[in-house]
Amino acid sequence: MSMPATPVEVQSFPISHAGDPGADVATTKPFSFVSMLVRLSREPLLHFTLLGAIIFGIDGVLHPPAKDEKVITVTKAMRQSFIDNFDEDKERAPSSEQLQKMIDSWVASEILYREGKALGVDRGDETIRDRIAFKMQLLIFDQIRVPRPTDEQLQAWFAENHARFDEPERVSFYITPPTDRATAQRQLDDIVQQRESEELQHLTRAILARPVESLAAGFGDNFHDQLLAMPEGEWKLLQSKDGWHVARLDSRRPGDLASLDKVRDEAARIWHTDETRKLAWEAVKRLKASYQVRYEP
Repeated sequence: MSMPATPVEVQSFPISHAGDPGADVATTKPFSFVSMLVRLSREPLLHFTLLGAIIFGIDGVLHPPAKDEKVITVTKAMRQSFIDNFDEDKERAPSSEQLQKMIDSWVASEILYREGKALGVDRGDETIRDRIAFKMQLLIFDQIRVPRPTDEQLQAWFAENHARFDEPERVSFYITPPTDRATAQRQLDDIVQQRESEELQHLTRAILARPVESLAAGFGDNFHDQLLAMPEGEWKLLQSKDGWHVARLDSRRPGDLASLDKVRDEAARIWHTDETRKLAWEAVKRLKASYQVRYEP
């Protein structure tokens, strides 16, 4: 730590005149300011200090601090990339809420990246932004301590999240690849007459223990309703969102509602994970408060 400069007193020093017969009496001579500068100019430490000041000044001019280091810009192109990557098949676009969630996730990642850079966690590690953000996530998670939930807390949480533990109703069925209705009808006739080709046998898929709730998303609402209305063991024509199929329902297994007593340990573990993530997200939000997120029009 540098100390404040101490004022220098300019004093008179006794000077002895050698060879002067009258030199037994000391005389004084004022100290010259010019001579002081000459003496200082010979000091290596002064040279080093001046050189450092010059280098620091030049660096400050060439590399000024970033003015917008607390500004995060979500560009138009970036928003479009989120939309494009939402569905690889480009069949649907994200809702406004889904798009905002993707943007918020990216902004959080950018904040963690910048804070990680400020802490120097990237030193010696030339990796992409996401890796540095992940390091910051680990640092945040490492600082979070979540106590065990009380029974009241766990019961309240389980009441809102029991669907994560319920055993859903499941179905098992066979299905041929999608095609047009005429072709599917010929395939059905061949299957009923037991003269289907080896190729069709090979292409027919067995879908086992599929959750009923996922049928509409995978095959369409019409397929979901018709499959559940079919008698077991019979081949039928079914239409999905991709085309016509020949399908056979093999089995249906009813769902089962979970009870907290049976899944208490797993529920407590997931509750702990959820609480840790919530506290970590709150920590990111506090960091976000010092940033300005700017959207390009």
